[in-house]
Amino acid sequence: MPKLKEPAPASTADLPADQQLALKLWVTLARAYAAVNEQAAADVRADGLSIGEFAVLELLHHRGQTLLGEIQKRILVSSGGITFLVDRLVEKGLVERRDCPEDRRARYAALTREGTRLMRRIFPRHAARITRAMQGLQEREQRDAARLLKQLGLAAASIDSASDR
Repeated sequence: MPKLKEPAPASTADLPADQQLALKLWVTLARAYAAVNEQAAADVRADGLSIGEFAVLELLHHRGQTLLGEIQKRILVSSGGITFLVDRLVEKGLVERRDCPEDRRARYAALTREGTRLMRRIFPRHAARITRAMQGLQEREQRDAARLLKQLGLAAASIDSASDR
């Protein structure tokens, strides 16, 4: 039986230059995020935490008692995801849930004494590790990158995804 000829692999070289550039930026951004995120994840794993758990602890460490819905929005997880993360942190004795007196449907999360002690101990080390991960850019470049990435995020968030169909 004759072998079927496989089609040539697709190439981005046939795309318009603006699309090639956008795709290159996307891949570069994803790889940079993955590398820095791995540094962050490795740091918090040393204390038995996931990056999601640490994100909740960090938010509570800096903002204090916070409604679960607000935590969900700030750390970009689903409502089921925030419930799972907070449940695990409650089991570890690092977070407690509190009722909201103004709205019986809402609940707060807050650090326990143990959670506060943990964050006071590990947050400075975590900040130092993230700082080392960012050393590939000078301070001015970091400020520029933060500004440009914020601009990119806001622009991407404003796109009506239905218009691309």
